[in-house]
Amino acid sequence: MTLLRLNAVGHVFLGRAVLENVSLHVDAGEMVALVGPSGCGKSTLAQIAAGLIAPRHGQVTRGYGRSAFVFQEPRLLPWATVEANVALGLSAHALARSERNTRIAAACHQVSLEEGDWHKFPSQLSGGMRQRTALARALVGDPDFLYFDEPFTALDAALRRRMQDLVVSTVSNSGKGGLFITHDIHEALRICHRIAVLDRSGHGILDCVAVAGMPGSRSDEMIFETARRLVSDHPLFAVVDEHDERRLA
Repeated sequence: MTLLRLNAVGHVFLGRAVLENVSLHVDAGEMVALVGPSGCGKSTLAQIAAGLIAPRHGQVTRGYGRSAFVFQEPRLLPWATVEANVALGLSAHALARSERNTRIAAACHQVSLEEGDWHKFPSQLSGGMRQRTALARALVGDPDFLYFDEPFTALDAALRRRMQDLVVSTVSNSGKGGLFITHDIHEALRICHRIAVLDRSGHGILDCVAVAGMPGSRSDEMIFETARRLVSDHPLFAVVDEHDERRLA
């Protein structure tokens, strides 16, 4: 079953074409990584896919019921506590207060937020805690499809790995679907089933490469070797690597 299908999607911003003739699909039980040089339109494409931006032309078909979006910035309400921010993910659900509180608590535990922090405001949280709150907000409603727009770039290596593992356990291996934008080939190899490469000028998907094995079961050695081979031997991934100014940060 296909949960998301983009057919010849295009978009124009300030009179300039930023996307042209982009086609991509994501099936049930599949997480697809979208990579490409900075400025090629990855974030715009994800927002079009999620219905946040209307495409100039082309067709978007969504076969899922509920979705959630995790942005690079947490985008929390500064006047709301952690609990209140997470609760926003339940705004479309008619739930009894007890069930609502149970689901909020479960989502906070899922992203390793301690109970002592649930009543804090975003200004009182570390960057990693704010990002985990945003992830809990996305997961609390149990969406069928999740969009991730480089959500872990600001996290340290250890916390980034923990969040990647959470994506694998709650999305990649759960029968849900997802689209994950990243500049990090290693991250894509850890959490995704396929990696789609967007043209540097947004003129379509150049190729979509299936990754051997299942997310969560790939060893660090396999990920490192596959990343090395893709970048050195595959011309499309070499282009991504050469034009990603943040890859050595």
